[in-house]
Amino acid sequence: MSDTRIRLLQEEDWGELVALEERAYAASGLSEGETALRSRHRASPSTCFVLEYAGGFGGYLLALPYPLFRCPALSVAEESEFHGSNLHAHDLVIAERARGRGLAHRMLQHVEEAARAASCQTLSMVAVRGSHVLWAGLGYRARPEIRLPASYGAEALYMTKPLEFADPGRPPAPLPEPERADPNVSAAPLSRPS
Repeated sequence: MSDTRIRLLQEEDWGELVALEERAYAASGLSEGETALRSRHRASPSTCFVLEYAGGFGGYLLALPYPLFRCPALSVAEESEFHGSNLHAHDLVIAERARGRGLAHRMLQHVEEAARAASCQTLSMVAVRGSHVLWAGLGYRARPEIRLPASYGAEALYMTKPLEFADPGRPPAPLPEPERADPNVSAAPLSRPS
């Protein structure tokens, strides 16, 4: 599509990003606010992108390295940076005027390329509001055994995807299994795309 472009998130994008995030999530109680959103960008500016569509702001994707089977708590600012082999697609929103054109898929393909370039082996996300059906069609596997905080809603579901590399004959490595939860320790808070 010649009227679309994906680029790194810049300072001048924040007003539109925060407004779009609020429109997408406020009614369902999932809106994080600018402080938490900016902390995701500070944790990994090279994996946070904006979609330009038809000459304007068409959406965004915030992704950051995060341990597999965990993700950022909603509305809580990142205080540390993680490194490792998993990239977490924390938040993906396409502007209303650009929806229905396959642009979410295009954004995810872009972040997959960034993850491969960073030698990540997996991508993760938390699907909210029933969006797991869309993500499953793009190769993400539901991990219902990963407990999520109630703030994500009853339909929230942690999902993972192994990344394939240049050798198409080599099957992707199987994902590790999550550690057994200690019943005396609360679950690690986790996050979303919609």
